Amino acid sequence: MQDIGRVAVLYGGVSPEREISLKSGRKVFDALSAAGIDVSLIDVSCDLIERLQSLQPDRVFMAMHGAQGEDGTIQAILDFLDIPYTGSGVRGSAIAMDKCRSKMLWRSINLPTPDFQLVDGTADIDTLSVNLPCFVKPNCQGSSIATFAAHSRSECAEAVAKAARCSDEVLIEKLIEGEEFTVAIVNDQPLPVIRLETDRAFYDYDAKYASADTLYHLPCGLTAEQEHDMQELALAAFHSVGCSSWGRVDIMRDTDGNNWLLEVNTTPGMTDHSLVPMAAKAAGYEFEELVIALLRASSGERQSWMLNSTRLATGCVKNA
Repeated sequence: MQDIGRVAVLYGGVSPEREISLKSGRKVFDALSAAGIDVSLIDVSCDLIERLQSLQPDRVFMAMHGAQGEDGTIQAILDFLDIPYTGSGVRGSAIAMDKCRSKMLWRSINLPTPDFQLVDGTADIDTLSVNLPCFVKPNCQGSSIATFAAHSRSECAEAVAKAARCSDEVLIEKLIEGEEFTVAIVNDQPLPVIRLETDRAFYDYDAKYASADTLYHLPCGLTAEQEHDMQELALAAFHSVGCSSWGRVDIMRDTDGNNWLLEVNTTPGMTDHSLVPMAAKAAGYEFEELVIALLRASSGERQSWMLNSTRLATGCVKNA
């Protein structure tokens, strides 16, 4: 592990996802420490540049979620300081964080995504172009914070007002009836698809981080061909917005079997409830292996993450 050098794990920050980031960062730190790597934790709430210059890390593991950590801000600082880091660069991070811009880009290259409209807190609900039912969410936020399903105009108006407290821009998106899936991507290769099942209205913040009743289906229940198609769609969406290395793409599959892109997450959670470690484990990789592979990718190296039937527990994923 000496070739990895000194590592700084950036976590915390000031976004509403701070608590999740603290958990992700601590878990990554513990894994790197167990592997014998020289690692330090930096809470990105103040004096980041001074602390980085003092520590002089060889690499940074990004464990920040939400604003600053996933919108390209910290990535730009690290580029300026010439410090390699995990995950996507400035452009990919900024575009993926902006749900509306991502969806506009997908539409321009004929990738399927639900109908949408960008509004602010003063929007006239009676003039919406998106039909009900719909989802209402902050345009630049993650972890389903301030995200609501609306089935009437009054519910929609209330949801827009609540979402606008977290973001100047609010995304209204057609609600797709069907099943929710997520595709983890590591070193630009898709991992086994996970199907999410919750007794809540949708896979919200509590279902992601608090509920013990959320079900994660691995194998996901799709045929080999269907899973392969979903993986290829996820990769196309991931690369089209300029993302690289690792991330996660969320997809709805409607009752007719059509796939619909929801969003790209450039720094997914690394907690006990998180989906990327879960998919990696199904592909035969323990958490420590995953973290080290992501670190190596920060300097352009690539681990062998070939997906084949002899390595996968699912036995139904083709090479992408």
